Amino acid sequence: MQQSLHAISSMATRLLLAELATAWHRQGGVVLEIESVGGVDAARRVAEGEGFDLVVLASDAIDKLEAAGHVVADGKVDMVRSGVAVAVRTGAPRPDIGSEAALRKALQSARSIGYSTGPSGTALLRLLDRWGLADTLGAQMLQAPPGVPVGALVARGEVEIGFQQLSELMHLDGIDVLGPMPEGAQIVTTFSAGLCTVSQKGKAVRELMQFLRSAAADDIKRRHGMEPA
Repeated sequence: MQQSLHAISSMATRLLLAELATAWHRQGGVVLEIESVGGVDAARRVAEGEGFDLVVLASDAIDKLEAAGHVVADGKVDMVRSGVAVAVRTGAPRPDIGSEAALRKALQSARSIGYSTGPSGTALLRLLDRWGLADTLGAQMLQAPPGVPVGALVARGEVEIGFQQLSELMHLDGIDVLGPMPEGAQIVTTFSAGLCTVSQKGKAVRELMQFLRSAAADDIKRRHGMEPA
């Protein structure tokens, strides 16, 4: 029976990992089976000791799992840097987001604002706090449930403007991506892969991780709206 590896990831890297897994297998690597869920749920399940070989999450989440003994101490590689983009429903007015001041004005004018449970959502809340708008805009903020793309809320008209990783917005129907967040307000998350301590396939995982951070994977990463880390 052919060996396979089992991975869990947040939704932000779901499509990227699927293509990377195919490319890895084509060049002779083992089969990689991936389950993608909300990042909070993924971290919890790894912490509870589920039988995953590899976990892909925001770098700080991997660090916490490593500190708690759920990821091997020298078993982390940074994969990609992923920026947050802004989206509205297809055909809706396109507010100016070309500068920090313009983005701030757009948010103050929005009837509703969608954000994620992941690192991009946390960073957006910090940005609003820095702008002094956390209390002012509190009633307009709508957090997507874990595993649900913010873009889906935008497409259904449940929020007027949405913020999430470009990789999670760029393939969705029913939305227009306005572009990345402007200079001074950028939100960029590094996503990393970690070797789970419960894995019995450390050698195969490390070979895969070498591929995930190699130049051979760079074009795939860029196709999914991310930059190699």
